[in-house]
Amino acid sequence: MTDLKDHSTQFDPAFVLIRLPDVERITGLASATIYRRIKDDPFFPKPVSLGDTGSRGSPVGFVLAEVQEWVRLRVSLR
Repeated sequence: MTDLKDHSTQFDPAFVLIRLPDVERITGLASATIYRRIKDDPFFPKPVSLGDTGSRGSPVGFVLAEVQEWVRLRVSLR
């Protein structure tokens, strides 16, 4: 049996979900801009539903690696 402590610092960003306030901090965008980009920007990371229903207002998360990659893309385009 493995000890959970051994893996606590080895999170894979491809499997870590972050919430909207984290996306705002990482990207520097306001929440309204993030929602606009989700709708209009095919390269912006799409949210992952965290609830059992797909209804409006259900909690969502974003894949950390995808958010980081979007930021890298923006930096490379400057």
